[in-house]
Amino acid sequence: MLGRTANGTFWMARYLERSENTARLIEAGFRMALTRRSDMAHEEWRSVIETVGQTKAFEGLYGKDYAGERVWNFLLRDRGNPGSVLAMTEGARSNARSVRTALTREVWEAINETWMVLKELLARPVREPLLGQVLATIRRQATLVRGAFDGTMLRNEAYNFSRLGTFIERGDNTARILDVKYYVLLPSLAWVGSSLDNVQWESVLRSVSGDRAYRWLNAGAMDPRGIADFLILDRRFPRSLHFCIDKLRSNLFGLAHQYGQETEAHEMLRGLGTRFHESAIETIFESGLHEFIQEFIAANRQVAQAIERDYRFYA
Repeated sequence: MLGRTANGTFWMARYLERSENTARLIEAGFRMALTRRSDMAHEEWRSVIETVGQTKAFEGLYGKDYAGERVWNFLLRDRGNPGSVLAMTEGARSNARSVRTALTREVWEAINETWMVLKELLARPVREPLLGQVLATIRRQATLVRGAFDGTMLRNEAYNFSRLGTFIERGDNTARILDVKYYVLLPSLAWVGSSLDNVQWESVLRSVSGDRAYRWLNAGAMDPRGIADFLILDRRFPRSLHFCIDKLRSNLFGLAHQYGQETEAHEMLRGLGTRFHESAIETIFESGLHEFIQEFIAANRQVAQAIERDYRFYA
């Protein structure tokens, strides 16, 4: 496969995953803001902006005014924000169009339909009464694309590069959510016996659609160690860090099988996977959860860069 085709499928998947993740974060922030006083609601919206890494861009436009409607329109439709859902969906469509021959008709049509639906939906500022409907539509369209992709694509290079993009992005998102929320709620390592706001922790789970799965596994009990363990090390949950690492390794193995050789990215992921296999949540807490997550984010970024180099994305 040509490097530019690999690049197109990789970034198509990253943009699609990132746009859905942004919608999930907005929904979690909105739920939390509804339970808070107005001054505390602004803090919730600030944490949403911080999680997506757009604090500088947002404050450059609006200063420290984290009014909810301003935040969600900035993240959903602001034309000057390349990280908005609208901009990322357009980026996904542009990449999909550039690699049209590598995709099935169903995948292309699902992505193109998503772009058209969201372009119409976000043509005007989103007001609070319509926010839930808008976010539900974004998530539904993402599900349609994912279903078309999983149900019709050959398990070939295009599939593997797309899946790599998906899980690079998903792992980064889960890590950022956990890091920002944990650091806001529990900046001290003295977590044992501390008093936590369970509604806040529930928002962490909701933002990754993990609240029901976590309750099934833990009889409904909200526990900071249990939630961190679930989001970092539980290989059954499709948005945990460990699950994402496992999927990255399997898709890179698929590429190694197709091309007959491994690359630097394989070696990097092998080391990262070994660390996760050998980690326990107690050890992570003792050494520092924030430090562990920051190391993961950096390693995940390095793996993405190695994939781009190894497979000559820009050649």
